[in-house]
Amino acid sequence: MAQPSMKQATTADGLVEQLIDVGATAVRRGFVLASGGNLSARLPGSEEFVVTGAGTWLDRLVPEDFTVMNLAGEIVAGNPEPSSEWKLHQRTYRVREDVNAIVHMHPQHAVLVDALGHEIRLLTLDHAVYVRSVGRTDFYPNGSDELADTAAEQAKEHNCVLLAHHGCSALGENVGMAFRRAMNLEEAATATYRALLLGDRTTRFPVPADEAIRHA
Repeated sequence: MAQPSMKQATTADGLVEQLIDVGATAVRRGFVLASGGNLSARLPGSEEFVVTGAGTWLDRLVPEDFTVMNLAGEIVAGNPEPSSEWKLHQRTYRVREDVNAIVHMHPQHAVLVDALGHEIRLLTLDHAVYVRSVGRTDFYPNGSDELADTAAEQAKEHNCVLLAHHGCSALGENVGMAFRRAMNLEEAATATYRALLLGDRTTRFPVPADEAIRHA
């Protein structure tokens, strides 16, 4: 079976197909376990988005698992029980018109490094280009207004937001970019963890190179 393109989908069905593929890959890579994590996407300019349903396992998704919601938080169609984290997606879409996909995962190294009080350092070119910067929220209960609102506030300035003792949200103009950022965030966290094991607390992507990228 051919893999779906990760370019911007042109239909809601295309978005769902991409999210199903991302869900399977996320579980295979160990970014989420069981029914952890949730995914969403919308067509550019749309007031509606599709989001995975409550209790769904990301490696077993089928089209019927998805809920269609609008930016007011109302269920429009599909699965009548959206993910308990639907507010996390809705609030971010409301403050970022340019974002068309959100990947919420529970990456082990990112959560661990942050829980131990360390900054996730960007070390490679890909980290610098795709992650760019990392926002952060304190711990709030999943599905809460506090979590959704603080994450949305961080999303105004960052495309990757770390949720303390929980996971992360990665944003993108399409599904492929959101997932690319999520993977690079976890790779940066893994590299940071290894550097800490070696006793290194300072190495990061060179400032001159980073400035060159920003002004390219």
